Order: sequence, then C-alpha cells, then structure tokens
Amino acid sequence: MVDYGAPCVNVTHSRDPVPSSGGRHPVPRPAFRHVALSPQAPLVDRAPPEVRPTLRRLRACHECDWLMALPPLRSGDQAVCPRCGHVEVRRHRYPAQRSLALALAALAALLLALSFPFLGFSVRGVGHRIELSQTATDLIGQHAPLVAVAVLLTTLVLPALYLLGVVWLQAGLLRGAPLPASRATARTLAHLEPWMMADVFLIGALVSLIKIAGLAHIELGPAFWAFVAFVVLLLATTQSVDRDWLWFALAGEPPAPEGSRTGRTAAPQGLTGCPTCGLVNRLEPGGHGHCRRCGEPLHARLPHSLQRTWALLAAAAVLYVPANVYPIMTTTSLGRSDPSTILGGIVELIEMGSWPVALVILVASVIVPLGKLMALAWLCLVAPRAHEFNALARTRMYRLTEFIGRWSMVDIFVVAILVALIRAGNLMAVGPGPAALAFGSVVVLTMLAAMTFDPRLIWDDPHRPAQDEDAPHERHAP
Repeated sequence: MVDYGAPCVNVTHSRDPVPSSGGRHPVPRPAFRHVALSPQAPLVDRAPPEVRPTLRRLRACHECDWLMALPPLRSGDQAVCPRCGHVEVRRHRYPAQRSLALALAALAALLLALSFPFLGFSVRGVGHRIELSQTATDLIGQHAPLVAVAVLLTTLVLPALYLLGVVWLQAGLLRGAPLPASRATARTLAHLEPWMMADVFLIGALVSLIKIAGLAHIELGPAFWAFVAFVVLLLATTQSVDRDWLWFALAGEPPAPEGSRTGRTAAPQGLTGCPTCGLVNRLEPGGHGHCRRCGEPLHARLPHSLQRTWALLAAAAVLYVPANVYPIMTTTSLGRSDPSTILGGIVELIEMGSWPVALVILVASVIVPLGKLMALAWLCLVAPRAHEFNALARTRMYRLTEFIGRWSMVDIFVVAILVALIRAGNLMAVGPGPAALAFGSVVVLTMLAAMTFDPRLIWDDPHRPAQDEDAPHERHAP
C-alpha cells in the first residue's frame, strides 16, 4: 500500500510500487509499459489518462465524500480512498478484450442452460424433469405471478441484458468508435448489477437438492452444469469490467471544476462525484445537477435519504412478520398437505441431519434480514450524530449490510425450484405459500433501503466548519 498523501488515493500494486520524490508531490514513472500505439489503435488499448502529466483526474469517494486525485495505475492495481478504504478504481489489462470474451462465453453457457433439461427426480416409478425457465413460469400457474417475475428477472433476464450490454460496449470500443446509445447502456449496467442473483439461485438449487435427496432420486441435467458455468462466467465478467477506463474511452475526461481542492470533502466546495462514471462535477446552487459526462442526476446528499430509508425499513419490518408466521410452501404427499414455515423448514433439515444446509437457511433467511433491519435502523439513528462515533466502523457495517442483503433470496429460489420440480400428482407435490411473496418483498425492500441510505452522512460533522477540514493538506486542482 503506497500513500500518495492526502490529495491522492492509496494504491495496491500487483508489482513494484511507484516511487515518490520524498515530498508531498509524487513523482510517478510511466505506470504502463506500453509500446507506442498507432492512432488507429482501439481506445481501450491506449495509455490511461492518469499517466499524462497535463491531466489531473479527481474523484470524490462515494462513501465518505473525500476529494482525491488518482495516481498512475498499472494493470492489477486498485486505487483506494485513504479516508475510508473504499475501492475507487480497479485497473485491468486489456479490459475490453477480457470483458467481451467472458460475456460471450457467459451468453453461450446461458443459451445451453436454457436448451436442455435442468433437473429431474423420480419417486416410486413416477418422475418429472424440468427446464431452467420452468422454475419461474410454473409459479404463475400456482398463483404466484409476482414471485415468478422476480425469479425470472433476477436469474435470467437481467443477467442476459447485462451481458448483452457489455458485448455492445466493448465491441464498439474495439472497433475504435462507440456504438449508438453506448453511454445510456453503460449507465444501465451500473444499475443492473445489484439485482443479478444467478449465483444466489445456484445456492438455492443446491439447497433444494439436499432437501429432497432422501425422498427421491435426483438427476442433474446438462443444463445444470451449463448454468454452473454461466454463474462463474457472469461473476468473472462483472469483475472484469473496468468502469473508470470504460467511461474514459467512451466520453473522455472533462477537466476538473475550477478551484477544486483535494484533501478535503467535496460537498462544502459545491462538488460531488458521479456514482455512475466517477467524474467530479460542480453542483448547482440548490445542491443538485447532472453529470457532464454520463447525464446521471447528482445530489450533494441523496434527497430525504434518512426518511426514505426509515419508510422502507418500516415496510420491511411489517412484512417480516407474515413472512415468518405463514407457510412459505406446502408439500402434498399421498393426498395430505403439510404447510412449512421458514423456521419449520430449518427444524426439518436439522431432524434430517442436514446441519450445514439448515445453518445456511438460518443465516440467509432469518439472521440476515433481521440483522440488516437492525443495522440500517441503527445507522439511521446515529447518522445525525456522526461525529460522536467511529465513522469507519459504521461504514464497514454499511458495506456488509449492502453486500449480504441479496443472499436472503435463497429461500425464494428454493421454493421456485421445488414447485417446478416436485410434480407427481397426489403422490408428491409442492406449492408456494403466502409467505413467499412477503419474504421476497422483505428482501427487495431491505435492498432498496440500503441503496437509499447515503453513507456520506456517516462522515458529515455538523459542528465542524467546512473550511477547517484538513486545511494543511488542501491543494488546488489545475
């Protein structure tokens, strides 16, 4: 970890660190050892902008509002906020080529997963096989259309749109000229990413298989293994997208607002960083505006952040009661119906000896939603008194709640898979219960609550004059 001083960010290098002059101004050597490229070279293969001595690139941290300058980055490096530790930029080598190859491979795997049988089961001579899409469509016939839409969007539609968007963007960059609607596509990708849950669906599939392994013979179809490959490739694609370099290749880097001072927070200067492309913009007098590069709406702080978060948390807390009281699914065996709640399913797994699976469901379906409700409520309470507590510890708590919230969908995916798979007439069948919609709503509402909470409020100190913030370190951006 190399500290470039207050105006810059910390950089984690994959190779040797960039040396400094010993003073306050770093003296970076060329970070990318490229050979000279012709003017016709793809935009993403040219030298990144921060190695140019005439261009100083500023970023405002999305979690603590610290204004900093990006140092030179090499492939494998990441720029980290020196104040809160948030990763601002991850640099990859050949980002367009890598993302394009991974996205095309993921789309091919998804096509295979939709073309062959996904899972099958047989019990007492009666069997049933399903395709991947049936995990969503069969819920419509069971009078759970909203749950079906949620499953279909999060596991198939949104990931496919994301991958197609990546292909569209990177293909345009590789040909030397962005394709039409590239900026709108890049903005959309940033908003789609939190809602893609193919990896959570895969965990739900494994839990489902363990739950019925002792009751019937399970068959893993070719589509199951293709879906496993799709999940791995999708995760690799999302990690390979170099968003900072992508936006520079699409629209360049407008100069920093005049008079910007690094080494202090951006809001008192009338500045803010775009949450989509990262560009630092000057806000209008009312504290609002639009990004000069991508057009994203900007705010000094998210409007009514605490009020919206409280409202979403209250709605989630109300729905959390029926989600745990009513049955999440009903199992019919030999003509007898047996409703099962979330806690009842956990107890059943323990009685079957499946302690690891029971622990996964307990954490994902009980502890995580309840813990997220309590954590976000506590953050809302302490945000107005941010200076009285440890801001860094609270920021880490916020990151954890934002990361784990989506994993609560495991139970919904388990229900979707079992409803589609267990179809043997009166011998055995599974149907969704009223708690499925309530629990899915809790997951969505808590995710929205985390998104509407502005973590920069954690670092705001209403009793400290803005002009006194780290004054010895402030510098003017050229």
